[in-house]
Amino acid sequence: MALSPIVVASLQAAVISAISNILAQGLAARKSSIGKAPLEIDWVPVFQFVLFAFISTPPNFLWQDFLESSFPAYHVSPTSEAIISASAGNERDLDDEATQGRLVEPKLNKRNTLIKTLLDQTVGTAVNTLLFSVFIHSAQAAMAHRAGAGFGHPAQSLGFLLSGNAVRYAAVRSDLVWRRATAEFFDLVKASWTFWPIISIVNFTMLKSVEARNLTGSLAGLGWGVYMSSIAAQ
Repeated sequence: MALSPIVVASLQAAVISAISNILAQGLAARKSSIGKAPLEIDWVPVFQFVLFAFISTPPNFLWQDFLESSFPAYHVSPTSEAIISASAGNERDLDDEATQGRLVEPKLNKRNTLIKTLLDQTVGTAVNTLLFSVFIHSAQAAMAHRAGAGFGHPAQSLGFLLSGNAVRYAAVRSDLVWRRATAEFFDLVKASWTFWPIISIVNFTMLKSVEARNLTGSLAGLGWGVYMSSIAAQ
């Protein structure tokens, strides 16, 4: 049985999130004093980013579907040949063009594309930024009790995740999480505006399916995920 588009998109995003976090750890290790040592993955932040991908991808998929259904990228318009034939009153040519499927063609709706881009880069960006910050700070607080926090403890970090006591919900202070999330909100939004608008424009003007747009967004998110991983590690 084929997987649903949302499940496929979530799996793609999870894999890309894991790769981006591992790349971020590699870059951080290279810059540190242990840069010459083999990279040892800390699986805790990898797990956190993968889990966030599974949580955030479905609503983002539905958001993109809502934008497309509310503001379709393309509208049907007469072809130039049909316009010429109609202007000349040439019914024979119109009949031929209709038979050959050249009477109308899809054309990009610039107004809808602008609306979708603005909504995606304001409402969408605001919600995604807050969701990321709240989740990451909550996850870090819930897992802050582990020993050997940081890079260079792959066995310990994997053992910690499998211990059955990796997450302590009582350790999460919602007021502190919210304070940290709102404190970094505008800086993260401004950073996203240097990168994501061009991705949105490409998505809305060149890709017709929501599935293709989510895949493109996930691939573009590989680089963005490295940046966000470095922010989360601070």
